[in-house]
Amino acid sequence: MHRINPERAALVVVDVQNGFVNEHSRHVVPVVVKLVREWSAVGGAVVFTRYRNYPDSPYERLFSWTRLQGPPETDLVPELHDLVGEAAAIIDKTGYSFFTPAAERLVTQQGWGDLVFCGIATESCVLKSAADAFERGHSPWLVTDACASDAGPAVHEAGLLVARRLIGRGQLITTEHVLTPAREVHR
Repeated sequence: MHRINPERAALVVVDVQNGFVNEHSRHVVPVVVKLVREWSAVGGAVVFTRYRNYPDSPYERLFSWTRLQGPPETDLVPELHDLVGEAAAIIDKTGYSFFTPAAERLVTQQGWGDLVFCGIATESCVLKSAADAFERGHSPWLVTDACASDAGPAVHEAGLLVARRLIGRGQLITTEHVLTPAREVHR
């Protein structure tokens, strides 16, 4: 089984924003915070993404979805505020994927081969980011217990099912699998 190389990896925290946290996804916030804290403590790079909708976006035109067009919905959850200052970057995006032009440049400049994804929502932005990483030749990892869907557990499970098909069963891991190699490298 391929292992994450913490020295060539980044933890990508996808869209853990006020507008995506609800009764279905709230449970994942402390898991993400713990993962970020422990990953950072061993010197791992962290990147946060923030989704922002806009007037006449495809989401508005095709789904009639007008949310997340500004603060406070677009703000990262308060539990992450003290962790943002140490991040390698915050990537603002208007689509599902982490892979904006700024993110592409950052990944290339830093030489990250392993990209570890967590956040909200499993079936959309997290899944699309991991699949795009796979197609770009990176090793994507999806941290199953640090992801959730604001649409509920059945949709989260559907996202995991599709992820297994798109990036490989072995690329779906838990927080413990992420943190164990990082801890070993920095002993």
